[in-house]
Amino acid sequence: MNRIDRLTAILIQLQTKRVVKAEEISERFGISLRTVYRDVKALMEGGVPIGSEAGKGYFMVDGYNLPPVMFTDEEASALLTAGKLVEKMTDHSVRKAYESALMKIKSVLHDAEKDHLESLQSAMEVRYVPPEGKQEFPNHFLTTIQRALTQKESLMMEYISTYEKEFTRREIEPIGMVYYRSGWHLIAWCKLRNGYRDFRADQIKTLVTTGSKFDGRNLLSLQEYFQSFLQAHQDVEKVVVTFDKEFIRKRPVYGQVSEQDLGDKIQMTFLSGYLSYMAQWLLMYGTHVEIQQPEKLKEIMAGLIEELHTHYTKQSVLTAI
Repeated sequence: MNRIDRLTAILIQLQTKRVVKAEEISERFGISLRTVYRDVKALMEGGVPIGSEAGKGYFMVDGYNLPPVMFTDEEASALLTAGKLVEKMTDHSVRKAYESALMKIKSVLHDAEKDHLESLQSAMEVRYVPPEGKQEFPNHFLTTIQRALTQKESLMMEYISTYEKEFTRREIEPIGMVYYRSGWHLIAWCKLRNGYRDFRADQIKTLVTTGSKFDGRNLLSLQEYFQSFLQAHQDVEKVVVTFDKEFIRKRPVYGQVSEQDLGDKIQMTFLSGYLSYMAQWLLMYGTHVEIQQPEKLKEIMAGLIEELHTHYTKQSVLTAI
């Protein structure tokens, strides 16, 4: 990227947040902090009203905005791709908001960009199969949760647990949301259980804001929560497995954190502390499964296969006698 393009991109980045740290700009463009300082100085000398706050970062002076920007074909394609994912992997509230935002974006696109999106629309599709037995609960809570996260508002909800299958009424203080195991999960401090809990968004029956604020400084961040979780479960290992798509009918749920469609194959990622049980489960797929990692799981599988081979070879010898 030449310097003119980088200066334009930095100017756009400065308008995406209230305050942008120099380190963020440095990391994004792979440049030194000294180069960041020179670039920002060049923008200021060019008449762009950029303010700075010691120890925090740079900000645009209120009232200054760039004119509508042009999108490249790649950027327009990325917007369409995001829309396809939003359509299949979020709820009604987010889909409605995204459709409205995308309409506004399309309204400023040039004719060539609009034609590009129109031709790409029918050539892309996201196939998503939700887990079996999914509860038919209301599916419009994500934007309420997002608002509560940014406003630091506590929530009151009715929730059905995965194992007990019983409704409980809980007041929670949300710290973040994460998508894994084929669904959105709300991580929050639960006042009922007096601890952090992981709630599936599609198992929430009712959810409303309480109107009361909480002090987020007293809670873990989402990153700190997962770090503490992994430290408490150090025996958990990451397992990556590729299946032939036509042979995997019922989707596994327990331990699965992600899934990637590879055409005629599906790659799944799990977090598991029981590799021996996973090896036994994978045996039923025979040659239609391939373990990517860890090597330890491959060794366990090889041991099981050798054990079975020895067992049935011995039976064949005894039968022949």
